[in-house]
Amino acid sequence: MNATVTYKCPNCDAGLIFNAEEQGFSCEFCLSHFTKEEIEDTASAERAEKIERENAEFAGEMREYHCPSCGAEVIAEKNTVADLCYYCHNPIVLSDKVTGALRPTRVIPFKFTKEEAVDEFLRFSKKKKFIPKNFFSREQLTYLSGVYYPFWVTDADTSSFMRAIGKRVRTWTSGDYRYTETSRYAVERGGGIHFEDISTSAISTEDKDMLEGVLPYPAEEYTEFSMPYLQGFVVKKRDIEREQLYGEVKGRMSSYATELLRSTARGYDSLSVSSLDLNVLGSHWEYNLLPVWIMTYIKKHKKDRTKDKTFMYAMNGATGKIFGRLPISIPKMIALATGIFLGVFALAFLFGVFGMDSLSVGIVSGLAFGGVAAAVPTVLISRSYKKGLHAPIYPLDKYANLDLTHRSDVFIGKTVTRVRISNSKKR
Repeated sequence: MNATVTYKCPNCDAGLIFNAEEQGFSCEFCLSHFTKEEIEDTASAERAEKIERENAEFAGEMREYHCPSCGAEVIAEKNTVADLCYYCHNPIVLSDKVTGALRPTRVIPFKFTKEEAVDEFLRFSKKKKFIPKNFFSREQLTYLSGVYYPFWVTDADTSSFMRAIGKRVRTWTSGDYRYTETSRYAVERGGGIHFEDISTSAISTEDKDMLEGVLPYPAEEYTEFSMPYLQGFVVKKRDIEREQLYGEVKGRMSSYATELLRSTARGYDSLSVSSLDLNVLGSHWEYNLLPVWIMTYIKKHKKDRTKDKTFMYAMNGATGKIFGRLPISIPKMIALATGIFLGVFALAFLFGVFGMDSLSVGIVSGLAFGGVAAAVPTVLISRSYKKGLHAPIYPLDKYANLDLTHRSDVFIGKTVTRVRISNSKKR
């Protein structure tokens, strides 16, 4: 029996579906339509068969491992031995066969060795004064692992049209009144935008935020995939197909398009976007592997192991960019808060007793000011350690190109308001 072949869109390489109403084939992503004859003429079937063949060959060269403890799944080149789960540090089990393997199109090789990654980690962690000491212990460093993570990388040509309301405000004073004139304009911008290398992680676990936090990767470092790049590393198994990401990627392109088009509407004191229409004219998707040095720290609960907390540190294996959410040493935070509280309490107490000649004022003001002074840095440090060290970014000036073809600024009208002012305000 012949294997089932999925026909690909000639424009964006997404899967095609049969449209019963039009008696043809449609692409749900780029909205293209094709007849049966057009599909056969494009050699889409040959390309699909080639991909299936390459995937089967790739699966034959890989081994799959499963972690019974946390459920993580990784694959590794058959000569690479994997024995511990990089995530929960428990033994992993070799599966009978590789399932759902997809041969990557391109890969960015690791540019940092493990020794260099360890140096970066130590340099980073020793600047953080309120993390547990064992976070950067010698034992912890053994858990630093090089992992290739799966990403869907998208190039797309789009047309975008933005409508907005721009406001220009002018104020002046006359007599006893201050006048404010607000002029309103209907602003329109439109044009073609080419997006390059929009990278979206191909896993649905909580790793997703971490992965997108180490973006971007330098496009010039991509190279055609070859098995030797995987030796000594493991590959995180993907669990998101590109069809599941169409909405997310298009939403990101809409956000980027809004930012680009807004930047061309200058001279306004405020600009409120009322609508943004984006059409994908064509796109190209690749399944690529990107390098990450990753280490997890498990903060163990004293009584209930189900309440253990896992903190993750990651470093972009090509650029060295760091992302992570850090554990906090409770004893260190208590010591900090106690020291601040006692110092401020003493000062406020002495001021109340000797300055205000009141013991009760000294006690109350000491408790109040000491409590606030201790709470503020504690809260700020806790928040800074819990949020990502670096937010995901997409450098529009490097990876997006706008060809502005429509520009319109039409005056709608203006309003003038006045407010009576006193003589002292006038001066």
